[in-house]
Formats: sequence, structure tokens, C-alpha cells
Amino acid sequence: QVPLVESGGGLVQAGNSLRLACAASGYTFTVYAMGWFRQAPGKEREVVAAIDWPGSRTLYTDSVKGRFTISRDNAKNTQYLQMNSLKPEDTAVYYCAASSSKSGLYRHSDSFDSWGQGTQVTVSS
Repeated sequence: QVPLVESGGGLVQAGNSLRLACAASGYTFTVYAMGWFRQAPGKEREVVAAIDWPGSRTLYTDSVKGRFTISRDNAKNTQYLQMNSLKPEDTAVYYCAASSSKSGLYRHSDSFDSWGQGTQVTVSS
């Protein structure tokens, strides 16, 4: 498994932006597929965005297309989620995910073997 450390969550007003980061702390091997999931109160965890290795393909859930951008810096084993035009419905705990062995593009949580601790994103109206 890959030790993942998230940063960048917080409280923002609707229409503003946040950037989440997820670093594979102290991990010297290649981190393959990566992704971001979120879970709002009373709802199931859902994929927000995912990126393959080395980063040529991405996917997004429909509700964030055109507003969020996933990217990665392979030299730093770090992925990012740039979130623009945030809406109150984006409020959730955001989790980063990674695979130590799979390099494809995945939207299901079962495809990832490593998870961050979660970071709260709250968007006020």
C-alpha cells in the first residue's frame, strides 16, 4: 500500500476555488493509477475524478466536468484536484486514492489499494 497524505480542504463560498493535493509520503516506488472520491453525509462514496499512469487519460463524474481538473506530478508522486466554481453540493469529505500496481483508468473504489485520511470541503451558499 501507498501512504497518502492529503491537504488543501477548507471552507469556501460558492463560486470560489480550492486545490487539493495528495502526496505519497516517503514512498519511493511508482504510484500508478490515482483518483479522488468524495462522500457527503448520508450518501455513498462516489468517484470525482481519476487519472491513469503516467497521466495521459482522465475521467470525471458528470457533475464536476468543466469545473474540476485532476493532474499529477510523477516525480513527486503527487496528484492534485483543482476545483473551480464550487457549489454547495460539492460539500463532502474528499479522499484521494492510489494503486500500487494498476496503471489504468478506474472509477470504482475496489480498483485502488491505498486511501488518504480524507479532507473536508465545505461550500457555503
